[in-house]
Amino acid sequence: MGRLVLDNLGKVFGEGEKAVTALQDISMQVEHGEFAVVVGPSGCGKSTLLNIVAGLENETSGSASIDGRRIKGPGADRGMVFQSYTLFPWLTVRKNVEFGLRIKGIPAAERAETARHYLSLVGLSEFENSLPRELSGGMKQRTAIARVLANKPDMLLMDEPFGALDAQTRLQLQDLTLDVWREESATVLFITHDIDEAILLADNVYVMSRRPGKIVEKIEVEIPRPRNHRISLTPEFSAIKKVIMERLWKEIDGGS
Repeated sequence: MGRLVLDNLGKVFGEGEKAVTALQDISMQVEHGEFAVVVGPSGCGKSTLLNIVAGLENETSGSASIDGRRIKGPGADRGMVFQSYTLFPWLTVRKNVEFGLRIKGIPAAERAETARHYLSLVGLSEFENSLPRELSGGMKQRTAIARVLANKPDMLLMDEPFGALDAQTRLQLQDLTLDVWREESATVLFITHDIDEAILLADNVYVMSRRPGKIVEKIEVEIPRPRNHRISLTPEFSAIKKVIMERLWKEIDGGS
C-alpha cells in the first residue's frame, strides 16, 4: 500500500487577472516503500504539492491518487508532519499521541499500549507524562512524529519537518526518520530546502522548477543503505549533490 501517482497535476489560485499558476503538468510516481524527497526554489509550490497529496488542497487539473483511489480529501491512509509541532499544549505527550486513536474510538488500554510503543520508537518513553511546554523543539517534533505513526498511515507526508531545529537536533531527527522508515515500511514524501538532507534520506530526489512548479528531474540516490552522515564525505555523495545543485541553479537563474 502507499503507491502515489500524480497525472498532469495542476493548481491555480485565484481567477482572471489575479490567477496564479502554482503547479503545472506534474506527473510522477512514488512507489510503495519509497522515500521520495522533493526540492526546488523557494515559492515553486512544494508545499502546495504536499497539501494536495494530503487532501488539504484540491487540484485544478489532472489527478492525484493513492493505490488507484483518487485523493478527494484527508484520509487515515496519510499522516502529515508539519514544520510547526501542532501539539495540544494541555495534553501530555502520551495523550497527544493517543489523540487520533481516541477519535477513532480505540479502547483506552489499546491506545495507551500503541502510544507507548511509538514513544519508545522515537526515544521519548521517559517523557510520556510531560506537557509540550516542558519539551525541547526536537522532543516536540518527535512527539508529533509518534502521533502520526500511531495512526498507522500507509504514507507519511513531511513538510520541512526539521527546518526550525538547530543543526545537531536536525541531524538526530534525520537519523530517527530513517530508523522509523525502516521499522514501519511506510512510503514517505518529504519536502526540504536542504540538499544534504535530501541525499541522506532519499531513494529518489525530485527537483522542481520555478513557479509554475513542474518536476524537471528525478535523481536516483544510488548510495547503499543503511546510511549515516559520513556519506557526505564520499565522492558518490558529492557527485549527486553537484547534479542537484546545478539543476537548481539553472532554475534559479531562469533556465540559462
